[in-house]
Amino acid sequence: MVVRRRKKSRKLRGRTRTMGWGRVGQHRKSGSRGGFGAVGFHKHKWMWLLKYAPNWYGKHGFISPRQLRREIKAINVGELNELASQLLSQNRAVREGDLIVINTVEMGYDKVLGEGRVTLPLKVIVKSISEKAKKKIEEQGGIVVLAGDSGEQ
Repeated sequence: MVVRRRKKSRKLRGRTRTMGWGRVGQHRKSGSRGGFGAVGFHKHKWMWLLKYAPNWYGKHGFISPRQLRREIKAINVGELNELASQLLSQNRAVREGDLIVINTVEMGYDKVLGEGRVTLPLKVIVKSISEKAKKKIEEQGGIVVLAGDSGEQ
């Protein structure tokens, strides 16, 4: 069907300065919307704020101070298994009978995680260890020693 009436916006293109928006300044810049950005949230845009951004003002939650946050450096049991022969050749690991003793604390690791396969009997000295990693080491006849403990676990 043929459109018999053109839209006002199409009709006014090119013929007028203000395209049907009245005298100078109307429908221009930021005056028509009450200011740029977040201007007027405590004044004339208050109801908009209550409806669409009720939590705009005030404090929410907290960020712990940088010096209190500590990065935990971790290594997987699979990596320890692969590194065992290399560590032995560098004298960073020791043989104790069948076991290969690896001290992860001296290597600079805080935790041992359970990703990967363990094929060698390892004695691992750690600060902390996941249950999965401990299970994998002990299944191969290995031992886990917590660095703070004198005995074995």
